[in-house]
Order: sequence, then structure tokens, then C-alpha cells
Amino acid sequence: MEILEEKVHLWTDSARFVKSKPGIYVLYDRKLDAIFIGESDNLQHQFTKYLDGQFEGESCKQKTYAYQRTFTTNQKEKRKLILDAFCAKYGQAPCCNLSD
Repeated sequence: MEILEEKVHLWTDSARFVKSKPGIYVLYDRKLDAIFIGESDNLQHQFTKYLDGQFEGESCKQKTYAYQRTFTTNQKEKRKLILDAFCAKYGQAPCCNLSD
């Protein structure tokens, strides 16, 4: 189930090549179920941290298989809107957002 309008990318194939811009992202498991909706001031830095550390300390996100991302300057607001819409549709946040 795709949440953003952007293309779904395989995690290990392209996450390291994301631009150094602010934005929001959705992480998906192998079934393409959304497991996390996040935001960052610098997506390249955030994804590199995830890749280099293999989601150390974040076992829920270790199921990441694919992702979507979109660049935006109002990432906190946009993430909240997308997360609220997801919760309204499915009755709860993605599994890795439940501890937020």
C-alpha cells in the first residue's frame, strides 16, 4: 500500500543516494505494509545513519525492505497530516510509529 505519490524504492539499492534535503519518508516491509512514517531535516543523513548502523537500537525498522520519500520544507507538518490520515484509515499508526 503506497502512502506517498512518489515511486517505491528498494531500501538497499538506492537509500544511500537520496538527496541531502528535508522531507518525509515511509518505510515498508516485504509485503509493502507501511511500518514507519518519518521526517528529517536531511534525508541523506538520516538514511545513511540507518544504513551504516543497520537500524541499531530500532529493531522494528530492521524489517525495512522498501521506502518512499518526498522532499518538502514543511516536513513536520506534512508528516503529521500523513500519519493522521493513516491512523484514521487503519485505526492506528504504523507499527514502528506506535512508540512515538
